[in-house]
Amino acid sequence: MATPRTQPEQHLPPVQWLRVKYAKRGRARFTSHRDFGRAFERALRRARVPMAYSSGFSPHPRISYPNASPTGAASEAEFLEIGLAAACDPDKVRIALDAALPPGLDVVEVAAVRPGMLTDELTGSRWQVDLTGLSVTTLQAARDAFLAKDEVLVQRMTKNGMREFDARAAVVSLEIENGRLTMTLAHQTPLVRPDDVLAGLRVAGPEFAPAEAPILTRLAQGRLNSESGAITEPGHEAPGAPARGGTKL
Repeated sequence: MATPRTQPEQHLPPVQWLRVKYAKRGRARFTSHRDFGRAFERALRRARVPMAYSSGFSPHPRISYPNASPTGAASEAEFLEIGLAAACDPDKVRIALDAALPPGLDVVEVAAVRPGMLTDELTGSRWQVDLTGLSVTTLQAARDAFLAKDEVLVQRMTKNGMREFDARAAVVSLEIENGRLTMTLAHQTPLVRPDDVLAGLRVAGPEFAPAEAPILTRLAQGRLNSESGAITEPGHEAPGAPARGGTKL
């Protein structure tokens, strides 16, 4: 007779959720999402953050990683949420986590929040793209040609194979300043990344050929106002907006 399978331990739900804003700077921009996840879990243990765990045969810490930046991109505005088994002072968690993470992975802010709202608040990003080997005239011509089109199809390899999609539809604004591009992108499905827009610029303007790999930096991420292009970070209110429930960052 088969031995009955032992039921896994059932963990209590989190008593507190914290939203963590962090940055990827310098060489840390080459950290993959998987490598960051491992580093962050090690930092949680070193900082002795009382994590809540999922139930089941393979419990894992309650961490939500929505819309992480691609490998190779720097960022000043990455967000994640963690569920705790005991309530903690958010600022003390920020200090402890920042000290426990490797250089370049910097905790900017930690705040208590209601769970499950972060993904809905991340509807747009603003990116800076540093380029080399292109004149302002070439940049301007590629930008104007790209924005003049109703659709710019590009291809990208995904886990499901090569996929073609419209890079133009996600671009809210595309500006040139001091030889660099600044773009505001709406988060759509599939998600259009800044490197997809660069591929679209090559399609629209064949002379758009940077001498070196562009350096991508996410400057901001949050709720996108599609009319003004403004981005309001999670937990903050846009100017003139009505008050929302929940804890503010």
